[in-house]
Amino acid sequence: MSGLFAGLMLRIAGWSVDIYEKVEGELSGRGAGIVAQPEILAALRDLGLGTGELGVPVQKRRLFDIQGRITLETECPQVMTAWERVYRILRDGFPAAHYHRGRSLQAIEQNDVGVTAIFADGERVIGDMLVGADGIRSTVRGLCAPDSQPRYAGYSAWRALIAEGAMPDDVHRDIFPYMAFCLPPGEQMLGYPVAGPDDDLRPGHRRYNMIWYRPADERTELVSLLTDEKGVEHSLSIPPPLISRASIAGMRDAAARLLSPQFRTAVTLVDQPILQPIFDLVSDRIAFGRVAIVGDAAFVARPHVGAGVAKAAGDAAALVAALGATDDVVSALSQYQTERLPEGLRMVQRARHLGAYLQASRNTEEAALAARHSVSEAVLEETATLDFLYA
Repeated sequence: MSGLFAGLMLRIAGWSVDIYEKVEGELSGRGAGIVAQPEILAALRDLGLGTGELGVPVQKRRLFDIQGRITLETECPQVMTAWERVYRILRDGFPAAHYHRGRSLQAIEQNDVGVTAIFADGERVIGDMLVGADGIRSTVRGLCAPDSQPRYAGYSAWRALIAEGAMPDDVHRDIFPYMAFCLPPGEQMLGYPVAGPDDDLRPGHRRYNMIWYRPADERTELVSLLTDEKGVEHSLSIPPPLISRASIAGMRDAAARLLSPQFRTAVTLVDQPILQPIFDLVSDRIAFGRVAIVGDAAFVARPHVGAGVAKAAGDAAALVAALGATDDVVSALSQYQTERLPEGLRMVQRARHLGAYLQASRNTEEAALAARHSVSEAVLEETATLDFLYA
């Protein structure tokens, strides 16, 4: 997503841009729900990409207790969309001839006049600059700043997309039109509607995006969650089909004990859950001569702020603005770094504050943050809103 934002904005500014994607196939079908923050909508409009019906409008947020009673309801108009929907708009806007799939970066060389990307097949591509937009596992960051590594947050998320048509009428009535929450002690379940397969926004054909944050100690429970049926332990994440039956059974058992009836029913409708260990990432540098990193390659904030895609668009816009202010690429990337380092750090810190009460363990400062941000009113008011950016 950040690579497409950067590539499209650079093209509008007059640059010749090629995108090299490690994955061989198209990325459609990946990701789940996201909040279409105003910054995303503005970026798409500035790129001349019609958003049309970007997602599903939601007007209110609801909190349910374990008996299924509504204990809090607030107004919070937002548009809920899907990663795939935004990706497809951006991907269709970028020239196919300049989008190269199945290309694995191996090394980077640079000098006073240019930078060279060296790929696994031996090809060397020379340019004026290289932008690393390759996510939390960034190869570019690994080559330029190997000490910058993701940090596990102390909890994981069970995620799933549930077909709207599979929901019983009473459950659909209670939770589907809303951003709905249930807050077991030290945990957070939430969900909201998004488009169905192939961006289908017709009532009855949409999906419900569900996320359940649960503490998981890094040395014990997380290891178990990331270990598949064959006893192979995976790092950072595990492919959904490889999640062990015992882990899924444990999740379902916990749902029956801890969640409201509406969410208990929703969990029973999940065919293949996704397990997402939660990490954050802070970079001390995001510019390295003629190389810059953007999006999740540079900073990763926990999902509670709902701003990952908005940040990707902001990084790209700042990069293009810096390049437009000078003919010196190195100076421009240095200016980009000066502007975006504080923004990335502020977003990560905010997300840490909101997620402190979900951690398996907390220090004194985190305990104070947990007490402040775990109350029901704060969770409904602060989740996936960007008011803190303008405070």
